[in-house]
Formats: sequence, C-alpha cells, structure tokens
Amino acid sequence: MRNPALIQAAILATVAGAAITALAAAPVRAEEGMWTLDNFPIARANQLLGTNIDQAFLDRVQLSAAKYGGCSAGFVSGEGLLMTNNHCVRSCVADLSTTATNYTETGFAPRSREEELKCPGGTVDVLTDIGDVTERMHKAGEGLSGLAFTQARDAEAGRIEREACGDDRDRRCQVVSLYRGGQFKLYTYKRYSDVRLAFAPEAAAADFGGDPYNFSFPRYSIDAAFIRVYEDGRPAATPNHFKWTSDRPVERTPVFVVGTPGATQRLLTQDQVATVRDVYLPLDQIISSELRGRLIRFSEESAENEFMAFGALSGVENTFKRGMGRMKALVDAGFIAQREQAEADFRARVAADPAIAAEAGDPWGALSAVQDDYRDLFPAYHMLESRAGGGSALFSWARTLVRAAQERAKPSEQRLPEYADSRLRGVESGLMAERPSYPTLNQLQMEWWLSKTREVLTADDPRVEALLGAESPEALSARLVEGTRLADPAVRRALWDGGLAAIEASDDPMIRFALAIQAPTRAIRAEWEDRVDGPTDRASEALAAARFAAYGDSVYPDATGTLRVSFGLIEGSDVPGQKFGPFTTFGQLWNRATGAVPFQAAPRLLAARDRIDPDTVLNMAVSSDTIGGSSGSPVITERMEILGANFDSTVMSQRNAYGYDRNVNRSVIVTTAAVAAALRDVYGMGRLLEELEAE
Repeated sequence: MRNPALIQAAILATVAGAAITALAAAPVRAEEGMWTLDNFPIARANQLLGTNIDQAFLDRVQLSAAKYGGCSAGFVSGEGLLMTNNHCVRSCVADLSTTATNYTETGFAPRSREEELKCPGGTVDVLTDIGDVTERMHKAGEGLSGLAFTQARDAEAGRIEREACGDDRDRRCQVVSLYRGGQFKLYTYKRYSDVRLAFAPEAAAADFGGDPYNFSFPRYSIDAAFIRVYEDGRPAATPNHFKWTSDRPVERTPVFVVGTPGATQRLLTQDQVATVRDVYLPLDQIISSELRGRLIRFSEESAENEFMAFGALSGVENTFKRGMGRMKALVDAGFIAQREQAEADFRARVAADPAIAAEAGDPWGALSAVQDDYRDLFPAYHMLESRAGGGSALFSWARTLVRAAQERAKPSEQRLPEYADSRLRGVESGLMAERPSYPTLNQLQMEWWLSKTREVLTADDPRVEALLGAESPEALSARLVEGTRLADPAVRRALWDGGLAAIEASDDPMIRFALAIQAPTRAIRAEWEDRVDGPTDRASEALAAARFAAYGDSVYPDATGTLRVSFGLIEGSDVPGQKFGPFTTFGQLWNRATGAVPFQAAPRLLAARDRIDPDTVLNMAVSSDTIGGSSGSPVITERMEILGANFDSTVMSQRNAYGYDRNVNRSVIVTTAAVAAALRDVYGMGRLLEELEAE
C-alpha cells in the first residue's frame, strides 16, 4: 500500500527551480508549459523573457481572464466587456440568426448597448479561488478498484462541490483532477449567466481562407468578437481587466497567453500513446471524414442548408484537420524517440531509488495491461456514448431529459457525476436555453450516427439491434425527428419539471427512443469505467506520485480546461515545412484576396481598403504553449496590456497534445491593432473603441 503522507508531501510542494517536461519527465525547454496560476514558475519566466512579473501580476491576470463555453476570453473594460474569438461566439451568432437575418453573413454590429443581444444559454466563469482537496479525493478511493473506484471519486467530488457552493447561483464550484489524479483542486468561479453579444464580424472576415487555412500561418483573419456580461440587467462592474492598446506589436516581445486550454496528453505512457495512435485516432478520423462529407453535400444543396450546417461543418473540419496533425506527430520517429527517451529516464530514476520504487510499484505495467480492454471496448463506447446522436440537438435534449430524470430519483452521490446536485443547475440552464434546431440537419446527424454505429459494431451486435430494431437508419432518423416536439423549450420544461413520471408517460418518439437505448448505452459506459477508466485512474495516481518523488517540485500538469498561463515571444518560424515571419498585414490580405473561393474578402473589408493603413499588423505568430480551448486567450505583456487573442496554431503544433517542441510550436494571434482598425474603419463601432481606449 502506498504511503499517503509521502505522496501528499510530494504533491503539495510548490515551484522552486528548473521545471521538468510533461512529455514524461525530462528538462523543460524554453517556453514549455501550460501552468496553473498557483504553480507558475515566476523566476524562470522572468529569467527567460527578461520580464519582471510577480504574484500580484498573476493575481490580476486570474481575475481579468474568463472561460466562455469551450473557449477563453479576457475582460477589456470596467463595464463587463470581454474580447474572444469570432469562432467562439459562432453558436451564439447562429442562435440569434435566421435565414432572413443571418449575422454569420452580415456580422453583428449593434449601435448601442441596448441592442446587444443575449446569447442563449451563454455563461462566463471567472476563477476566484483555488483550494486543495487531494487528501479527501485520494481517501475516497482507498482500497477500491474499477467502477467502485470511479464512483467513489465522483461522489466525493460532488459532495465537495455542494459543500463549497451550495445553492449559490452566482458561483460555480468544480473539483479538478490534475496530474492525471495525482492532485485534486477545488476551483471556485464567479459565474455570469447573462451574456450578450456586443460585436462579431461576418464569417468572411473572421474565417478568411476557410478550411484550407485552418492550422496554418500566414493568416489573414479578423477572428475576434466581443461579449458583455450583465448583472441585474446592467453591465457588470469589472475593475480587473486588461489594458487595451492599438500599438503595432514588436517582434521578439515577450508575451503571456492566458486561457483555458482543453486537454493535452503529455503525461501518457508510451503504451497509452500507442493506443491513441492505433485505436482512437483512426476510428475518429474515419467517422469524422464521413460526417464532413455528408455536411458538405448537404450544404451544397441550398442556401438554407448551408446556413443550417455552417457551425456543425466548421466544427468537424477543425476536428478532422487537428486529428491529421496529431497522426503526423505520432508517426514521427524523431518525436516518438524523444518521448521514449524521456520515459526511459523517468523509469530509471524511479528504479534507482528503492524507496520510490517500492512506493510506486509498477504503474507502467498496470497501464499497459489496460490497453487491451481499451482496444476491445473503445468502438462501442465511442459510438454509443462519446459520439451518440452525431451532434443532433434534439437527441441530446432527449438523452439529457431521460438521464436527468432517472438520476434525480437517486441520492446525489449515487448518480452519474454530471447529474450530481452540484451540477444540475448547469444542466437545466443549458437544456432550457431557447436555441433553434433544424429538423433536416438533425435528421442528417442522426442518420449518420445510426449508420456508422451499425457499420462499426456490425448489424448482428445486439446493441445495434436495440438501436434500430427493424428500421433502417434513414427511416428511424426521419420518424424520430419528424415526430418529436422537443424543439419547443416549453415541452422540455414540462418534461424536466415532471420528472421520471413525465418522461415514462411521454409519447414523444425521441424520448421513447432515448428511454429504449438506456440499457445498452449505460452498460457500455459502466463497463468502460470499470475496465478502462478505473484502472487507468488508479495507476495514473501512482505514476504521478512517482513523478513528483523522482523529479522534485516543479511539474506542470496536462491541460484540463482550467485556467493556465503560458509564455513566449512574438516570432516567426524557420524550420523545414514551416518558414514564415512573425506578422501579416492588411496589405498582404488585399493581395491574397483573389476573389475566388475561398479567398474572397468580406465586401465591407474591401470597401474600407482606402481607410486602413496597409502596414497595420493583422495576425502574428507567438512561440507560446497552447492547445484547443486556448481560442480566445488574451495575449498580454508584463504591463497587463492586451496585444491580441489566440485563435489558432499551425498544423505542426498539433503534436503539442503529446509534447512541446519549441522549434515548431506557434500560436496564431489576431492583433488588437487589427481589431481597432476594423471597429473604426470597417464596422462603424466607434463607441466600442472609445470604451476600450478610455480604460
């Protein structure tokens, strides 16, 4: 049995020296690391960058940054205004648009605050406190394994969150796993539930170049937008915010990128990475590719279809290209050799210390043993749980209503974790948001999911029979979508308030379908948690303790959608396959705008050509450590000046999921200089620019 005191002592140590890599554990290089704000290497950053930041800087940064949906954002005025990316507000823009008034095509430029429109279901979270709950979480899982282990941990997390936040609607509490179970923190957020769209350019300006330009540089995109948070019907007071500057950025300037990167997998063992390469990515890429093709065909059938599918297609195109970049990384012999060397060093250090070795046991062997179960269960788990519904909003609402009703009938600690008392309010809020749904798009998504599930699992799989019965994917999806009434928020409200009795009495075909497939879908989820998640989490906890003990106290965790700070320099790249300078300009945009798809510049941009200085920097590259979820992250100086917002990275940077490579890692930033020029000279948003510059 591992010594909890020894593990806890190692985990609770703070940064004090040279950091180690999160590849597996070798020396960190240059700008590597997505650091939590309670474990940031201040001295090392100052030494590398020549800056002079301190803890007070980090404290201000924490309260000036925010999480918006799956993206990042930063306050830029004292009146609740935040800057993020245009693609981060895409769902809000779509929800507010109609075929007659399509803000995706026209942009959204309200002339007054009174015209700012509420984003349905939108929330903004600002991190206010970080507490350590490692001891409680580790104790909850003592002596348990498999499904019992994951359930005990989930129940304890729910209790901690409930104790901390109770029924406070203005706060959100979340127990966060760091170091893959080596440490647990309680993150407390100030939550804003009234989020309004303040400005968004048209897609032609924000997404110039379309899919061919994703994950590349040079770029020529005004991928920026503004939202505003309100309290009691008025703009919220936000004294902590970044300082706006429209100055031209300077090459080699040190900058900090503040955001909520979604997920990295740098702490995986080589056996786990091989499973990602051989099992996860191939299946996910194949099915994403087919969905992409179906959405493209659907979009080409009519302008209305193109409008409906825009968001879904953009999302799957990003997923597919990101997966391509990651596949390239995992078949790069040099990159894999670096990971192997780092793991070998880690294992050698553990073996060289009898005390550490005795405490650690063999977590590598335990994780290796899990991989066969992962391979066996992944296709069914992925199709029946992770990708269930194919993105259909109607199916998602049905499954949420059914599972929430079933889970709410149980004590909170016995529920699926997403339906614990501490998280129900968020579930309810998302479910009741007045978002449009499009039957033909929903049918396409459902039909694709049902057909691919049958293809992957085979027609003879009893779970496929439970899904389809005697119907075809085409007939079943049509019947469910045509008959459901869940597009009406009032119907969803009645089913939610009516609980399990209302769900079981409902004759809505989508509800009946979601009820009918609970047995097979819950079964694969439980089996996955028992044979994959539980053993993986248990072994990862031991691996984390060994890593702390072997390398000391300067470790950064994998990204987990929590607030992080990374740093780097404004600079280009000079490696084979990726050679470019640090900046692009409006003048270069004019030259690149050929008028042929997809290089058609927005008409409003072209009309303002004579008013914009062609040397104004539009986009820039930064050597910071970012990943998906970093979109919208403020890029700031040590003086808290905001120079832009991260909106992408290069395709070679997609290896960043598994390890940082300073030579190729470049984040792509839309500059505040470009945003200011657009607000002033293109969209007539002088009032917004005055608010920004007045601060």
